[in-house]
Amino acid sequence: MGPRLARFFAIRNLIRFGVPLAILVGALMVRVAEPILVERAQLAVFDTYQRIKPREYDPDAPVRIIDIDDQSLAKIGQWPWPRTRVAELVRRLVEKGAAVIAFDIVFAEPDRTSPRQVLPLWPPFPEVKALIDNPEKLPDHDAALAAAIKENRVVLGFVLSEQPGGRKPRVGATVAWGGEDPMPWIPAFAGAVPNLPEIESAAAGNGSFNMAPGLDGLVRRVPLVVRYGEKRDATQVYASLAAEALRVAQGQRTIIGKASGASGEMSFGERTGINQMRIGTYVVPTDKNGALLVYYTGHRQQRYIPAWKVLDGSVDPAEIEGRILFVGTSAAGLMDLRSSPIDLVLPGVEVHAEAVEQIVAGEFLIRPDWATGVELILLAALGLAMVVLIPFVGAAGCALLGVTAIAAACGTSWYAFSQYHWMIDPFFPSVAALAVYVAGSLLSYLQAEADRRQIRTAFNQYMSPALVEQLAQQPERLKLGGETKNMSVLFCDVRGFTAISEQFKHNPQGLTELINRLLTPLTNVIMQHDGTIDKYMGDAIMAFWNAPLDVPDHAARAVDAALGMFVEMDQLNEARAQEAETAGTEFKELAIGIGINTGSCVVGNMGSQQRFDYSVLGDAVNLASRLEGQSKAYGVGLVIGQETAAAVEGRFALLELDLIAVKGKLEGVRIFTAIGGAERAGEPAFKAAAERHAAMLTHYRAQDWDAVDAALSELWGAFDGAMDDYYVVFAERVALYRVEPPGAGWDGVYRATSK
Repeated sequence: MGPRLARFFAIRNLIRFGVPLAILVGALMVRVAEPILVERAQLAVFDTYQRIKPREYDPDAPVRIIDIDDQSLAKIGQWPWPRTRVAELVRRLVEKGAAVIAFDIVFAEPDRTSPRQVLPLWPPFPEVKALIDNPEKLPDHDAALAAAIKENRVVLGFVLSEQPGGRKPRVGATVAWGGEDPMPWIPAFAGAVPNLPEIESAAAGNGSFNMAPGLDGLVRRVPLVVRYGEKRDATQVYASLAAEALRVAQGQRTIIGKASGASGEMSFGERTGINQMRIGTYVVPTDKNGALLVYYTGHRQQRYIPAWKVLDGSVDPAEIEGRILFVGTSAAGLMDLRSSPIDLVLPGVEVHAEAVEQIVAGEFLIRPDWATGVELILLAALGLAMVVLIPFVGAAGCALLGVTAIAAACGTSWYAFSQYHWMIDPFFPSVAALAVYVAGSLLSYLQAEADRRQIRTAFNQYMSPALVEQLAQQPERLKLGGETKNMSVLFCDVRGFTAISEQFKHNPQGLTELINRLLTPLTNVIMQHDGTIDKYMGDAIMAFWNAPLDVPDHAARAVDAALGMFVEMDQLNEARAQEAETAGTEFKELAIGIGINTGSCVVGNMGSQQRFDYSVLGDAVNLASRLEGQSKAYGVGLVIGQETAAAVEGRFALLELDLIAVKGKLEGVRIFTAIGGAERAGEPAFKAAAERHAAMLTHYRAQDWDAVDAALSELWGAFDGAMDDYYVVFAERVALYRVEPPGAGWDGVYRATSK
């Protein structure tokens, strides 16, 4: 072998082994660094495991939620309730044997219904002034709640925030530590929203509500400890609401935490953060920041006891006695909602309840200290196997090996989770090994091609020209373009939608719901009549007929659909009117305008090579859009082009509206409307009125204004009022023409000035 050929083989082998090995080393470095994408991939795996096998719910668990639900609000009144009512709730729970009552609610401001708060707002009558001057004679709702709390085992909650401000909350539990200083690991906050001092000082415990949602908004962790204050000499550590409830239930004063370096905790000289928290008899493994990984059962209605049942005495005492009770809300209007790996929407109070449940049950999700090491070893082993074996056993053999190894890793990971609740990630090692396999297989393939074609003459090239040619001859592209067809096109738009939208300026979600509620039935009607939805444009719909499937009677189908859409609008407005009357809110009727036109169009994939839509183009489409815009100007809901009208003549109760040149057009077209189907078209009354209507248009085009006015008087109410707005338009136009006649050479075409 000559030096040149030897150098060629050396370079080839360097590439064959070096590139996959570099990918493997890079993957190992990424895994050690644990960027956000890797963490999110791991969490997706563990979330999936939890959805497949959630924690089993125990109906006898010593935790219940006293739910201020929508029914309680309906029975008792809107929130916030008077503090006297909350005090009554506390007393009734205690009477039935509650072990601890924990409020997932902050009483941060004085009760606005308390006499001391209300009297200063009254006129200065002498009797009122006497009471104001002697406030000690006035009952105080906050004092009543504080008294009820002080007499019983009640835990209050507060919120910490990153923004400075607020008063420092009262300390509940004493938190003691073993091992290294845990302060750098505990989440720190600069501001607080605590309870009123009078109420706060009466409670047996005071804990933080704060949760730790991920970047995706899912709550997977609940911090068991947090700290207030950034400066070390002024910082204060607090327990969470769940930890405080569990502490008070056991009659303990201190929560003990262990960090790296504590007795029995191996850290090998490294500062690995917090390992566990001991709350009375319960030892809780935590992540490095002192947070509990919540193992969810998913939403269970058995946890919930409606507050109104407690207040009216109908609750089963067995559901209360000896239990830790979290008082919170599931009412959507109070906005205390969270998302978990199992439930997209979950009341926040249920997260606290699930945390206490799993602590008492001793079921924890555990990320073992050795998990990262196992994952790195698995990644290195799989990757090295791919690097070494691909050149010898080929891509197929390595694929079989890799699939087997990945399946084993996934199976082992699932077994560890399902049996021991260990969280060991098989995903990243598998994906990284797959990347090594793909790189190695691709290089082996490319180099095999190069060997066959260039080993003697072109060994200094790395890629076969034949491969490039093959790829060029088989591009992954979609061909753009379409076909010409006779089609019917419909445009529908909501009238006055800007004014309706203004009602929802503080409730964009409500506007979205209204749009969906509007477009859904209209879309259903179109599709039931074999139409194709082209696109939605805010509150507008564009649809067409006769593509992609042939629809022989497409013009009639389009008109049928339009009439059906008006029926749906009537039903929707009737339902909304009833809802508004029930809710005592203002009702604004929704109305639509529809334009239909038939003609030659081009239909197919329109757009760019990067993105396209199946859509329709052509002058007939533009005219349909213009006709929809004229529906309001003519006081009718539906405007039909002359080709559509010709295609459906005899099948609908058609009336000609005008001869109009829409904006942007010079030539006039006849436009029509339909006020019913074939049955109405055959009614003698309709035929007679339609003849008078046609005569009115004849007089109009002959500029016989007196005859037009006389005809309009006779036609008023002739079609059950359906055309009365239209006749008002023509009456106003005739009045204008009397002042400014269109002239002797007028062709009868009305030239629109607006779209």
